[in-house]
Amino acid sequence: MSALDIKSINTIRVLAVDTVFKANSGHPGAPMGLAPAAHVLFQQMKFNPKNPDWINRDRFVLSNGHAVALLYTLLHLYGYSLTLDDLKSFRQINSKTPGHPEADIPGVEVTTGPLGQGIANAVGLAIAQAQFAATYNKPDFKISDNYTYAIFGDGCMMEGVASEACSLAGHLQLGNLIAFYDDNHISIDGDTNSAFTEDVTKRLESYGWEVLWVHNGNEDLAAIAAALEQAKKSSKPTCIRLTTTIGYGSLLQGSHSVHGSPLKADDIKQLKEKWGFDPSKTFDVPQEVYDSYAKTAAAGAAAEAEWNELFSKYQAAYPELGAELARRLKGELPAGWEKNLPTYTPADPAVASRKLSETVLTKIQAALPELVGGSADLTGSNLTRWPSAVDFQPPSTGLGEWSGRYFRFGVREHGMGAIMNGISAFGANYKAFGGTFLNFVSYAAGAVRLSALSGHPIIWVATHDSIGLGEDGPTHQPIETLAHFRAIPNLAVWRPADGNETSAAYYQALTSTHTPSIIALSRQNLPQLEGSSIEKASKGAYTLVAADKPDVIIAATGSEVYIAVDSVKVLAAQGIKASVVSVPDFHTFDRQTEEYQLSVFPDGVPILSVEVMSTAVWSKYSHEQFGINRFGISGKAADIYEYFGFTPEGIAERATKTVEFYKGKELLSPLHKAFYSAKYEFHKY
Repeated sequence: MSALDIKSINTIRVLAVDTVFKANSGHPGAPMGLAPAAHVLFQQMKFNPKNPDWINRDRFVLSNGHAVALLYTLLHLYGYSLTLDDLKSFRQINSKTPGHPEADIPGVEVTTGPLGQGIANAVGLAIAQAQFAATYNKPDFKISDNYTYAIFGDGCMMEGVASEACSLAGHLQLGNLIAFYDDNHISIDGDTNSAFTEDVTKRLESYGWEVLWVHNGNEDLAAIAAALEQAKKSSKPTCIRLTTTIGYGSLLQGSHSVHGSPLKADDIKQLKEKWGFDPSKTFDVPQEVYDSYAKTAAAGAAAEAEWNELFSKYQAAYPELGAELARRLKGELPAGWEKNLPTYTPADPAVASRKLSETVLTKIQAALPELVGGSADLTGSNLTRWPSAVDFQPPSTGLGEWSGRYFRFGVREHGMGAIMNGISAFGANYKAFGGTFLNFVSYAAGAVRLSALSGHPIIWVATHDSIGLGEDGPTHQPIETLAHFRAIPNLAVWRPADGNETSAAYYQALTSTHTPSIIALSRQNLPQLEGSSIEKASKGAYTLVAADKPDVIIAATGSEVYIAVDSVKVLAAQGIKASVVSVPDFHTFDRQTEEYQLSVFPDGVPILSVEVMSTAVWSKYSHEQFGINRFGISGKAADIYEYFGFTPEGIAERATKTVEFYKGKELLSPLHKAFYSAKYEFHKY
């Protein structure tokens, strides 16, 4: 360990300590313990701070995102667009250094903080790289050979999502994934002996990982470097178990007192004196440390220049693949791909929307090589696999190929969601989808929320979307699920009513650049509707059945739309004129012009919403709501619909009551609000 190594590591430590102290908020202990490993790792990584999006860069994920002062410090020292002033603004409003890593910060690959998500994202990044390399590498052109590195801690290992993802990574033999386990035995509650005494090494080895142990992570740089070299030779994912002392160098090192609170002034003073820094100065970086790290950054820039030259030759040698890859790197979809989307007329047979979804995937997959995805052990129910699909599997297993585009996620919904976020974060315009029952997307709520927060346009193929799934009963029938997900900012929640609306949902989901989508799909057959179209449904809501000066508007989604249409005839026999509005996605409709929105839900007409789920959030569009605010019931789908009153007659009865209640009253559309300000809108997407 050279004198410059020591100075560089201690610079990372004191800079992280100063960052947390200035904010009077944050976690200094983990950055202090992890500084040696981070120093060794980043010195041998391949990246270009001047172009953080270079596709063949090595990826780094800080899964224990509370230690973000470490990452921000590294990004600053290596020349990313984070200044000392940005470090001084740590955890302040609108700073470039929020309290946990966020993916829109140059150099931050994924948004982490909720523990376990980051290591699962890293699995997704490694999957994407392996698939990408197998698709585009040629014997004489290594277009992709980067590694995914991660650091995770005890807290991540306690979260189930990490177990799901690490288990799948071991099965898939992802030799391009190398993760450090910060084995410091401390969590917020104190020593992990109080709650976490398992053998993490044996656990990961049982998953199929190689585990290397660096016993002195505080000082043994040679052992850390040797472990990294060994890891790169492995055909398995590798965990480098790194035994460290949290808060190394502090008067309180090794205790949970340095985990989540700034160090005291006298502690910082002794630290700086011990390590040769002037205690009267803050945010003080020796020039030789900047210079040393600048060499690594320059080497990364040179590597990118070499790669650009290689890619130019690749485009000449393989013009078709080269053009395809160039398009993907620009974030563009192929021209005219949407012409493959199927369209329908009322003459076409009634089909379950999960089957309509399968038809979409089958017809568009050849035109979209960036489309990849799979199912959480429900392939035959979700209908997510097109006939010619090849599974993404290690070739040695005989189950598939690295270039395969279909993923067998196993019964791992939460892991699947976080892995999809990692695949999306890789770049190359990957469009990742994952299938499960709508009710079980709730298992993955943490990952769904981070998709929306991070702007990963992943797609959930969420089948068995209602009481219409029938006999499996209330454990499987989603009631509150859509209300929950509709409440998440920047999340499109589609519930298509027929084939055209299903195609529209996929069109919007695939053309989105920052908004994830959940597409809720029926188990039961749905008729093709008169008046539906991809264009109309792409606005999120539209008038499907128009009446001249209607007495009532019935707004519905999915499998309730055709029942609402049938109720119009029942109402007409009673002398009541009704229009029907189909509302496949709230998020998309909310982004239409006010003029268009009011043309769909105008003043002066009472609006009744109809959906076999919770009525929560429907008051934004309707005056009255017909739904289910209890759990479901076991039985045949048709019988359940009749039991709860979701029949043409049942809807007509409630529509009649709505007309009678509002008759003679001056009525405004629910769309009218007392105020609206962009200040209250989601600030990123």
